[in-house]
Amino acid sequence: MGKGFFQVPTAINEPIKSYAPGSSEREAVLEQYKTYFNGNVDVPMYIGSKEVRTGNTKPMSPPHDHKHIVGTYHTADKKNVQAAIDNCLESRNAWANLAWEQRAAIFLKAAELIAGPYRAKINASTMIAQSKNIHQAEIDAACELIDFLRFNVEYMSQIYAEQPDSAEGIWNRVEYRPLEGFVYAITPFNFTAIAGNLPASAAMMGNVVVWKPSDSQIFSAKVIVDIFKEAGLPDGVINVVYGDPVMITNTILASPDFAGIHFTGSTHVFKELWKQIGNNIHTYKTYPKIVGETGGKDFILAHPTANTKQVATAISRGAFEFQGQKCSAASRVYLPKSTSKEILEYVKADIESFNKPGSPEDMSNFITAVIHEGSFDKLVKYINQAKEDENAEIYAGGSFDKSIGYFIEPTVIVTTDPKYTTMETELFGPVVTIYVYDDKDWKETLQLIDGTSEYALTGAVLSNDRYAIEEATKALQNCAGNFYINDKPTGAVVGQQPFGGARASGTNDKAGSAQNLLRWVSPRLIKETFVTPVDYRYPFLG
Repeated sequence: MGKGFFQVPTAINEPIKSYAPGSSEREAVLEQYKTYFNGNVDVPMYIGSKEVRTGNTKPMSPPHDHKHIVGTYHTADKKNVQAAIDNCLESRNAWANLAWEQRAAIFLKAAELIAGPYRAKINASTMIAQSKNIHQAEIDAACELIDFLRFNVEYMSQIYAEQPDSAEGIWNRVEYRPLEGFVYAITPFNFTAIAGNLPASAAMMGNVVVWKPSDSQIFSAKVIVDIFKEAGLPDGVINVVYGDPVMITNTILASPDFAGIHFTGSTHVFKELWKQIGNNIHTYKTYPKIVGETGGKDFILAHPTANTKQVATAISRGAFEFQGQKCSAASRVYLPKSTSKEILEYVKADIESFNKPGSPEDMSNFITAVIHEGSFDKLVKYINQAKEDENAEIYAGGSFDKSIGYFIEPTVIVTTDPKYTTMETELFGPVVTIYVYDDKDWKETLQLIDGTSEYALTGAVLSNDRYAIEEATKALQNCAGNFYINDKPTGAVVGQQPFGGARASGTNDKAGSAQNLLRWVSPRLIKETFVTPVDYRYPFLG
């Protein structure tokens, strides 16, 4: 602890700004959006103290205006990846031995930079790179990332303070050492906060990191790098590379110094990474920590007693915010026959009240574009299939257009088959499938929900019957790591609802909690005896 037992500032959740018409924050983010949109940034990789530009570049375009280029980024070859590993290892001793309060100060400063001078920058870059409306950008890129940084510092101090008891004449203490080697962080496109948190949480605990952001998020990832640099993060602590994920991963996982992976992305990719790590296990100096949050097929269950308007709002928000591109997004819904018609009518009215999908620069748009053409084409395939299948119908939405941006109209599929393909398959878009059950089949529906999906990330039950709520809570305990009562299944807040799921949804290490940070340390117990015995004989020997 150095020269004192230091109490960190109490973490509080960052207040969400409204961006109401005429507000200063609205004017600031729109001005920054125009600057970024009309610019042409050249994004290097960050390896040690160098900004690496290989000349092998790829363009960056907003999903809502895919012919418009806002910049380029440089991709790695194998020697660049090896250089990132080498820089990690060169930087490790100095960073691991830096007093913890000094590390804490860097990330607390980063949080204040995001809350202040970088707020418009990180939000505008997220609006452009990921096509988030301003509310979605604010709760993600600004508020959630600020919360991750502040709360993780508080959790870090609590972890260090957790110490064992000591007996008479003995002093027991635990050091929470960083991992021996380096951590590999792979981050997704959909949350700027996750992109910042995965490398930062490991680094905060004294680790060095190779970070590979999603190709579709590099524009806003650069702002994260700028923030960390201004906050004083030393060179080489977080090295950033872009490019071929297979080549990068193969190079990293072949290193004997690979010590852990912090991953958010697809279930299939994570399983393949786990297998690859297992196949390489004899290569490593230590058993790597494997932490991942992957896919979801998240549900909403309405009981016959549920308020119909509340159910409809949970569907409209839970399924369609950020175009359904959240691991937690509601994508399968179970409605009781007695109230289903009314609920569906409310949802349809909500969809009809949305503007047609468009640019997030127009702040009247609730819905914008999906992330890229591959996602668009996949969603169109399922929508068109539902138009043809006898056991499904398009109840609302169903239109799409990629001539300017990758726009999918929010779509409601109603099926008579509870195992219909879109009730089981993760789509990651603004498409929700609804199955109507007979009111008398409540108990059977609970079993159906539990047995339908390989995932277990989020789920929600809406009911005004407390017995039904308790029954659902118990019956569905294994199919949702985050379970919501009378709410939508999205919107976990750092420090309030630690996030993660099990089954095929990940290792459930709960981002935004001390449980996650504990994965990035290797505890060392130190026992010190003050008066050391000089005779081997115990009293029983006489």
